[in-house]
Amino acid sequence: MKYYVSQDSAAVSIGADETAHALARAAPDAEIVRTGSRGFYWLEPLIEIERGGERIGFGPVEAGDVDALVSAIGSGDLESYDHYVGNIDHLLREQGQRRLTFARCGVIAPTDWDAFVAHGGSAGLRAALANSGQAIVDSVKESGLRGRGGAGFPTGIKWQTVHDAPATPKYVVCNADEGDSGTYADRMIMEGDPFTLLEGMAISGIAVGAEHGYIYLRSEYPDAEKTLRRALDVARENGMLGDDIFGSGKTFDIELRMGAGAYICGEETSLLESLEGKRGLVRFKPPLPAIQGFMGQPTVINNVITLSSVPSVMAQGAPNYHDLGINKSRGTLTIQLCGNVARPGLYEMPFGVTLEHMINTVGGGSASGRPVRAVQVGGPLGAYVPAKQLGTELGYEEMAEVKAMIGHGGVVVFDDTVDMAQQARFAMEFCDIESCGKCTPCRVGSVRAQEVIGRIIDERDRDDNIELLRELCDTMINGSLCAHGGMAPFPVLSALNHFPQDFGVQEPAVTA
Repeated sequence: MKYYVSQDSAAVSIGADETAHALARAAPDAEIVRTGSRGFYWLEPLIEIERGGERIGFGPVEAGDVDALVSAIGSGDLESYDHYVGNIDHLLREQGQRRLTFARCGVIAPTDWDAFVAHGGSAGLRAALANSGQAIVDSVKESGLRGRGGAGFPTGIKWQTVHDAPATPKYVVCNADEGDSGTYADRMIMEGDPFTLLEGMAISGIAVGAEHGYIYLRSEYPDAEKTLRRALDVARENGMLGDDIFGSGKTFDIELRMGAGAYICGEETSLLESLEGKRGLVRFKPPLPAIQGFMGQPTVINNVITLSSVPSVMAQGAPNYHDLGINKSRGTLTIQLCGNVARPGLYEMPFGVTLEHMINTVGGGSASGRPVRAVQVGGPLGAYVPAKQLGTELGYEEMAEVKAMIGHGGVVVFDDTVDMAQQARFAMEFCDIESCGKCTPCRVGSVRAQEVIGRIIDERDRDDNIELLRELCDTMINGSLCAHGGMAPFPVLSALNHFPQDFGVQEPAVTA
């Protein structure tokens, strides 16, 4: 019998290692495969077995539950087991998931090359090697893939700019400095299916004419670092990286660099400064990194999920990817549900699903059982979406219409006990702590805004201070050098506009 147990760091944090050890004791002749996570964190530790060509899941299975599970499996009466989940693929389909980027995550051991290839890995890169760089770029354009790091810029346009740049050498940089609250998709793919990221980077390098790439990984991800280092070695051993990729004569290799814990280095120009060995400060733009990026050379810089989405585009065809989604938001979005929600986890869904469906139908509503009052989408600088707007479709332009954003796909749920004035102050406190300090609107504005919000909460000159807060937010939005200071006012203004009563204001909300 073969058992599958996640070694994802989130699963391990809630007992997956202990469950695997108990399983080894209870079934000493069994083969135990440590995989990435399926993203079903409410079911972790999750155990899967293969039966009749299907993967059957049980969870959550703590160490003390293992003996009963092994007994139920031995008797063949699986459904009698208290933690029986059933066919995992059926569950994914019932939820409406379309696993393209995360097709292998939780299915195979992360650095098992043979399993990677057997489940479709490397097909995208092999398809790319059979085409010209321009043809690859055209496929990415046709797919409609947009950057999954937050801004949603069309990936193919960025690659085209680097492709057309005459200067050499060129570089591919992966932004793996995933620091937004409520996000963990990058970590999951790096820990669970790292070859997919490496394959996407190699395709990008071949497309634009780069021979070297860098992964800039946040220091808080030691498990991802360990897995990536092993994956890089295995990829080189099997010809996916190096001087002669799969015998094509093409060259591309990747180096892993570790960050030092600065949130601002998630901003692409600060990341490039840090990657060059400098302090992580925001650069003025233009020039854009696609023209003058790493070491002043043309550079593709995309985040983990963007690059990891490319192999399926190349392997299955751009039209297949483009057929999913709505309007200008094509393909799938990795939605990371967390906060006060009953079924937290990662769900890879086609664009167009609503927040209401994700939270109440897929996510099971709030964990507390109380009504959902607000949802913050897109990280700590994302706007708060009130319950009345949860019918909004998840698409870049659709979210922008309600003055919100998708960002990296993190969705943090709050019930009706939340104090939105305190959340607004927290947003500015976060901006203050993580500011690089280069520009005055961000460095000083975030401190002054905390003070102003404090006076509003304390009921001191409320009307004047609310007006002053709006003026401060306007200055930060229009005067900050980068999105860190420019977006910190979004959660503040959304809280003030949608939840004025938390600021002591009873009048109808003012539209920003």
